[in-house]
Amino acid sequence: MLTEKETKILTLIVNGKSNPQIGELLNISVHTVKTHIESIYRKLGVHNKVQAAVYAVQNNKIDNF
Repeated sequence: MLTEKETKILTLIVNGKSNPQIGELLNISVHTVKTHIESIYRKLGVHNKVQAAVYAVQNNKIDNF
C-alpha cells in the first residue's frame, strides 16, 4: 500500500526525525517530504505524525535502515 519512499519516510517519522532532517537524509526537498507525508496520511487514514507513528508500530509498517 505504501511506496518504498513512503515507508522510509514513515520509518524516519517513527524515529522522531523532522521534515528537514528527513529531506536531508533522503536527499529530497522539504516540500517533497510534505507531499509524501500527506500521501501517507491519506493511505493510512490518519491526520498527524503521532497517529501515523502509532499505526506504523502497531501494524509493523516500518523498515530497518
